[in-house]
Amino acid sequence: MESTLAGIDGLEALPRLGGMARPDGVAIVSERFWAFAGVDGTLREGAMPAPRERLRKVPLLRGLVRLGLSLSPLFRKGGVAKPRERLLLVAAVAAPLLFAFLPHRASLIAGLSVTLALVLWLLRGRTLALHGAEHRAIAAAEERRLAETWRGAARPTRFAARCGTNFAALVFPVAVVLQRVWPFAPTVYASAAVVVLALALTMELWLAVESSKRRLARAVLLPGLGLQRLTTREPKLEETQVALRAVESVLSRELSA
Repeated sequence: MESTLAGIDGLEALPRLGGMARPDGVAIVSERFWAFAGVDGTLREGAMPAPRERLRKVPLLRGLVRLGLSLSPLFRKGGVAKPRERLLLVAAVAAPLLFAFLPHRASLIAGLSVTLALVLWLLRGRTLALHGAEHRAIAAAEERRLAETWRGAARPTRFAARCGTNFAALVFPVAVVLQRVWPFAPTVYASAAVVVLALALTMELWLAVESSKRRLARAVLLPGLGLQRLTTREPKLEETQVALRAVESVLSRELSA
């Protein structure tokens, strides 16, 4: 493994990676491939769906497409999550739509309760440490220090600007503002429209921040980066190696394709 990672370190260009930590392992994705390395030594691999190129250029829609792709390994059959977990996630996402019929205070309390329960469920077990390992492994790829990180000679940051925690920290205030200015009566359709629009607008903001080199734009990510101190823990070397196995799988297939 270390020799393979060292070979990758010598390359000038690598595809951009993303990831997702789970209680039992780490998923790493590129635009074309995904891999899930389990703490038990198992490795699952798959291909990412390929949407039409024109969908990637339509404002608002392109953000939703990108968001859907990032969650593909979690929801698709044979992916990272088990069937019962997928059903639970779908139920948690759909629940806020029903809260539209509750009084405002009750709707807010119910929404926050479901969100907190979902976060606690997602971050159960070893997820916090594996979340830090995921960030470290991706940073190691970007810094070309994969081999050093594998043997513990390097320890890249466990924080990441592209983490979903940063996105969550942005989407919540956007959704609150939209709910306050939304001109239509509360219905399931209106609630769904608010949720979808909030996700789309946040993704547009996310993409703008990613493409900007100005420090002021990066300041938008500070709340999410601060939140990562709660959603990540310093990983052990063996936990970082779990994430690195997934990174190696994705990059090896990318480079041989």
